[in-house]
Amino acid sequence: MSRRRRAEKRPGIKDPRYGSTLIGQLINMVMERGKKSLARSIVYGAVERVSEKLGKGDPVDLMLGALENVRPKVEVKSKRVGGATYQVPVEVSYGRQHTLAFRWMIELASSRKGTPIKEALAQEIIDAYNNTGSVVKKKEEVHRMAQANRAFAHLRW
Repeated sequence: MSRRRRAEKRPGIKDPRYGSTLIGQLINMVMERGKKSLARSIVYGAVERVSEKLGKGDPVDLMLGALENVRPKVEVKSKRVGGATYQVPVEVSYGRQHTLAFRWMIELASSRKGTPIKEALAQEIIDAYNNTGSVVKKKEEVHRMAQANRAFAHLRW
């Protein structure tokens, strides 16, 4: 770890089709082993399918709506005090909210067996937009965990 200064945050790369840093971030998270063109085809296919099924306008706005329903506001982090480890609720920064939401979407889409990843990712986005499904359930579970451990909030660092 460098002792000189804090690393500066680089701006996100926009995707070529929609010009959105949000979809660019999703493409980078879907990408495995450096195969960006495959990741782009997966994400663009999923986004097109979402806009087809929902029948609403701009796909970037649909992604923002889905992301708004999935982003966690608080999470728990482990903190060791004395000999005991406590789960301390902590507010989540805006960038981490996006990262966690996308990670959960991709993880739960890839766990759907028997369906192509484009279909599964599109279905997860639709479920998130409609405020139903496994991704929303995961967010509520994280919020419940933080709510249950709010007695340890004074240990926040």
